[in-house]
Amino acid sequence: MGPKAFVKEYWRLILIIAFVSAALVALFIPGGIIADDSLAGENETVDQGASNIEYGLGLEGGTRVSAPPIGMTADIDIEHDQQREVAQALAVYEYENADLESADTRVRFHEDNNRYTAEIFSADVSHAEFAEALQSAGVEGVTEDDIEDGVTQQTRDSILDTIELRINEAGLSGGQTYQEATLGGQYYIVTEVPGMSPEELRELLSDRGDVRIVAYHPAEDGGHTNTTVLQGDQIAEPGTASYNDQRGYHYVPVTVDATEDEDGNSPAMEYQESMRELGFTSEGLERCHTNERFDRTTGEFDDQHDDPQWCLLTMVDDDIVDVHRMGGDLGQNMHAQTWVNDPTFQMIVPTQQDAHHLAVNLRSGALEAPLDFSREQTYSVEPTQAQQFQLYSIIIGGLAVLTVCGMIFLRYRNPRVAAPMFLTAMAEVVILLGFAAAIRMPLDLSHVAGFIAVVGTGVDDLVIIADEVMDEGDVNSSRVFESRFRKAFWIIGAAAATTIIALSPLAVLSLGDLRGFAIITILGVLIGVLITRPAYGDILQRLLTDK
Repeated sequence: MGPKAFVKEYWRLILIIAFVSAALVALFIPGGIIADDSLAGENETVDQGASNIEYGLGLEGGTRVSAPPIGMTADIDIEHDQQREVAQALAVYEYENADLESADTRVRFHEDNNRYTAEIFSADVSHAEFAEALQSAGVEGVTEDDIEDGVTQQTRDSILDTIELRINEAGLSGGQTYQEATLGGQYYIVTEVPGMSPEELRELLSDRGDVRIVAYHPAEDGGHTNTTVLQGDQIAEPGTASYNDQRGYHYVPVTVDATEDEDGNSPAMEYQESMRELGFTSEGLERCHTNERFDRTTGEFDDQHDDPQWCLLTMVDDDIVDVHRMGGDLGQNMHAQTWVNDPTFQMIVPTQQDAHHLAVNLRSGALEAPLDFSREQTYSVEPTQAQQFQLYSIIIGGLAVLTVCGMIFLRYRNPRVAAPMFLTAMAEVVILLGFAAAIRMPLDLSHVAGFIAVVGTGVDDLVIIADEVMDEGDVNSSRVFESRFRKAFWIIGAAAATTIIALSPLAVLSLGDLRGFAIITILGVLIGVLITRPAYGDILQRLLTDK
């Protein structure tokens, strides 16, 4: 028999063997999974156990926090060239209880329906103030009734991407984030991270992560003022947390974006010009008494002094992380306008933890909108309890397999029928586990329930095949077997389609643990119909016929 004839004859068996082999590689070979660890930090490692399976909260312990984003939106009618102007006007408007910055406002254009939406991310602004701010920005026809609570889908997508990057940068295996909609139309951002306490996860999510460099310099009236000269999103290549052994300080190396716009300007060029115009490269060179002005223990900056100071403040959200003066070499390069050719510098921080925190915020970016933790919903499982759940899941799974084996043997008492049935059912579970490991799906208690359901429905389908083939008398030829198998397969296919249709809403809608159960069950049904059921039929045909 030639290779082509062999493949044509045994393609169903070759297919199931290939899938089982790939599943075993995904399960047990380090690095044999599709997703890699490239998103983890340079100094971070992902825990590697006996297998590549990742566990969710119920089987590893951890925390789930759900909280809605803070914000208000309004559909506005403006021209394209007004977009930036309106956003800036919303930021500088004098609100009664809020002092907004540019990061707290957005004006978005929606290409799908050709409209603009204005957003404010602050709980201290009322609907009436938002409408008044829009009117003062030249937007006509906006009233208090046009303001809606919440944020746009683009903002929610940005929040999800940022949180996911923060989880990956922190080297947290098995974490995930997604959004859930309530019946009232409100959206919650849900974040699950195994092995993390509620306080730790809340700290990860509560930090807005807005990194910026603020210039503290003399003002025209004789005092001092602050000017934001560099935003975190203007940094193109943030490095990892590092340590200078010679001088003994922690820092994050960064490269400012030097991409020029249509006018020939770039963030690097603007930063260089700001330093020159504000005097940091001339009279302000190395003129900042950092040890006197900034207390690294309390984070307090002393602005009560008479002598002029030129200080660079590294800020995350509203907190000052560290204060520095303009170094001689860096200042001279900026003064000569040559720094823009290699726009790199070091953001120095007091501790390694600060450096790591700063690097994570720079790489993940700032949260578009803060989360409202006053309305949060928290679910937490202790690691010791999760270990008990793992043990109980193994016991329950083993009992399910033993029960299935016993029922198969009692029904057929024929090893040629029962043994392939059991092996095929187990192959289905192995393939499903391998798929979960390959895509790094964190397995939870709901997934365990899905696996048990897959074992039950899978064996049920195999029983249908065996009964349909054997109940109408002996199978004397392949033609008779194929006729009976085809009839049984139609029944199995119809049942599988019904199961998929029934569980699809649970898999799509945000219904918590029910979603995991539905996804595993649907995947198991598809693997069974497409791979394991045909393979079992092929095995049974060769055992029961003369072929």
